[in-house]
Amino acid sequence: MSTSALRVGGVTKRFGEVVAVDDVSFDVADTELLALVGPSGCGKSTLLRLIAGLFPSDGGVIELDGVVADDEHTSLPPEKRRVGLVFQEHALFPHLSVAKNVGFGVRASTSERNSRVSEMLDLVGMSGYTDRFPHELSGGERQRVALARALAPRPALMLLDEPFASLDPNLRVQIRDDVVDILRSTRTPAVFVTHDQNEALAVGDRVAVMNAGRVAQLDTPEQIFHRPASRFVASFMGEADFLSPADVRDGLGGHEFVATDVDPADSGDLMVRPDDIEFEPSADGGATVTGVEFRGSSRCYTLQLRSGATVRSLRSHLVDTPIDTHVRPSLVPGHRPVPIAD
Repeated sequence: MSTSALRVGGVTKRFGEVVAVDDVSFDVADTELLALVGPSGCGKSTLLRLIAGLFPSDGGVIELDGVVADDEHTSLPPEKRRVGLVFQEHALFPHLSVAKNVGFGVRASTSERNSRVSEMLDLVGMSGYTDRFPHELSGGERQRVALARALAPRPALMLLDEPFASLDPNLRVQIRDDVVDILRSTRTPAVFVTHDQNEALAVGDRVAVMNAGRVAQLDTPEQIFHRPASRFVASFMGEADFLSPADVRDGLGGHEFVATDVDPADSGDLMVRPDDIEFEPSADGGATVTGVEFRGSSRCYTLQLRSGATVRSLRSHLVDTPIDTHVRPSLVPGHRPVPIAD
């Protein structure tokens, strides 16, 4: 029977009266990439530091590759946990060359260390930079070196805390994709902390959404986005509008959906995202265009329904409908509103 690369069971961390991590539990399977996402102050970076051993927990258990790293009786120091760390700030030693930075944590003979350094620099595309120093590198190059240094000791788990936040958007996506490819090629499990929802959905085999120190939902990216467990998850993980069943039935032409899937008397809200909604101009339509945002390849329209509720509709940039136009909105064929529990 295989052992999880990481098991977090009921972990709690307090700073005075503040509960930063509150009874959090999850597993990370071998070779799995788990994206940990949430707003600032939700506890995600604190949780990562607990796993790394940068400070002890106040309750629960943390197991790494089947070995207890932290519980009520034990807290292994970081160097005993076989985890690799990559932070936003890179944290390279400024007085050491690229090669010496990468080889710093490798406990082996000189020849074996040099071989491992060469292997890692080749893996991250930095084999020609061995003698350079961190100040001679770009931000993206420093992040590649930081990844090589973290991977060099062959960690059982990688922990990445907002590693691309300081990079410009285009470079961020390129470096992110390269890092994910490297982690997958080396079959290294990882926990990847980010506040960027799109990044979490793109990177994670599963996504854990945190709020106020707790995991609000843990599931596949598809389920997190299309079947959010709460209003918070729905809103945080993408643009979302919340309508009553009556708004859907009367305003979006959703009679069949409401009749077969939702009790019309139910007072709970239904979530729709902008890509769920389309419309066509109609003099007797049940909605009016009240806003439009040009996004390059698309336009996002705000539609006000007869009830006063508003809903957004994402359309091609070729659809150019003026404000105050009366329209008939509807659900895109195959799309369905999602009941929201709270």
